Amino acid sequence: MPSIVLVGGFFGDEGKGKIVSYLSKNDNPSIVVRGGAGPNAGHTIKDGNTTYKVRMLPSGFLNKNAKVMIGPGVVVNPEIFFKEIEEYDVSGRAFLDTHCGIIEQNHLEEDSKGRLKEKIGSTGSGTGPANAERAMRTLKMAKDIESLSSYIVDVPNEVNSALKDQKNVLIEGTQGTHLSLWHGTYPFVTSKDVTASGICADVGLGPKSVDEVMVVFKAYLTRVGTGPMANELSAEETEKKGWAEFGTVTGRPRRAAEFDFDLAQRAIMLNSATQLAITKLDVRFPECAGVKSFNDLTSEAKSFIKNIEEKLQVPVTLIGTGPLVDDTVDVRSG
Repeated sequence: MPSIVLVGGFFGDEGKGKIVSYLSKNDNPSIVVRGGAGPNAGHTIKDGNTTYKVRMLPSGFLNKNAKVMIGPGVVVNPEIFFKEIEEYDVSGRAFLDTHCGIIEQNHLEEDSKGRLKEKIGSTGSGTGPANAERAMRTLKMAKDIESLSSYIVDVPNEVNSALKDQKNVLIEGTQGTHLSLWHGTYPFVTSKDVTASGICADVGLGPKSVDEVMVVFKAYLTRVGTGPMANELSAEETEKKGWAEFGTVTGRPRRAAEFDFDLAQRAIMLNSATQLAITKLDVRFPECAGVKSFNDLTSEAKSFIKNIEEKLQVPVTLIGTGPLVDDTVDVRSG
């Protein structure tokens, strides 16, 4: 900090919501701002006995002192936006930019049929069609929707003013590097660039104003929907390893594979990663569940982390050891 950009390194589903929530609670940012495509990205957060499934707001809302914002590059479904404000008790501190694009019913319908649904495996959230219409310069903006007027702020100005005042800002990305429209497994990708550069553009943050870039990897690889994935495990092998998961937005089963160093290395290059977070270490090494100190990890788990650092040449600073936000090893603090 004061500015840290957090993005996914694989195909989404890396556990970004948990890491953003941890950083928002422990680093006390004044603003948590979300970039990315739209409500096609679901982040799951478990805090105590409560599970949150967030699609529109930033995942840092657990810090009640932080403003949560949506950058102008994101398309917004107002219905989901209002629902999450009420459900997650963020009234008075949730904002979006005047230039956020608006998802309407026709976008939802278009996204739920034809090529997008059948070949690409779209989420049906309307995000892709809305972003396509935005490129044609015909999409409605947040400034055109009266019910949103009390939530509108100049997000780039808010973000840059906070940094100028030496306040911490956390910039949250969605999806994963290899789902980027520019750098991913086209055409099986999302509707925009979701690397750190794209996320910064979404919130109006210039490259010289970024202090840290954290790329989040899971301890194994998963992917929802169609598209290539090397060394994919069978459903039986995935189940046997305990890696069977389901997408937050779609509920579809996630395909799985071993940790992919080639994909990870490319993600580090594309994002200029300065640090890494590794999640779900407890799924790979169940005896590490709930551990909060690196010294208390098993020797096998320590070797796994050290091997990642040696091969990728970037320090691992946060390690997820369970579903709860606080099930985290923070190597930054020893």
